[in-house]
Amino acid sequence: MTAMPTEVLGLPRGRALTRSDLAAMPDDGHRYELIDGVLIVSPAPKIRHQIVAGELTARMRAVCPPNARVLFAPVDVVLAEDTVIQPDILLAPRGDFTETDLPGPPLLAIEVLSPSTKGIDLLLKKDRLQRAGFRYYWVIDPDQPSIAAFALRNGVFELCGQASGSETFTATEPIAISFAPDDLVD
Repeated sequence: MTAMPTEVLGLPRGRALTRSDLAAMPDDGHRYELIDGVLIVSPAPKIRHQIVAGELTARMRAVCPPNARVLFAPVDVVLAEDTVIQPDILLAPRGDFTETDLPGPPLLAIEVLSPSTKGIDLLLKKDRLQRAGFRYYWVIDPDQPSIAAFALRNGVFELCGQASGSETFTATEPIAISFAPDDLVD
């Protein structure tokens, strides 16, 4: 019996990763994103995460203006050759999408926190979105039902709204919507 040769494919060394490298990642249930050439790998989210993301997506679609579209991950948002992210939920003008991605920032990016991505979403990703000129960024914590909404003002994200539990969160921009974080949790 002869041994079968195996080839181990690795990531390139000594340089930042690009969209081409990202396209070569396996379809294995993980989420692959690039932030400034650094690969971010996240496991499949937990059921509670998906329930919250699905419920908010449905509520947003019910009030979405006809010239915009609400989509949920995975959708590539291409910010640069070395930065491709996949927000959990995004809102963008219909005409801004290509057949494969959204080149440039959406009107709104939303992340539903997971234990494995909390630090990335609140620090690394938030900073990169701010530098890319995202106008609105919302973060939802499904474990302690709450939302923190940020708006870009003078190049810096500022907290512009928040709610927890049964408190009502209301936004008028970039979409008019009201809900209590508790209502997103099954």
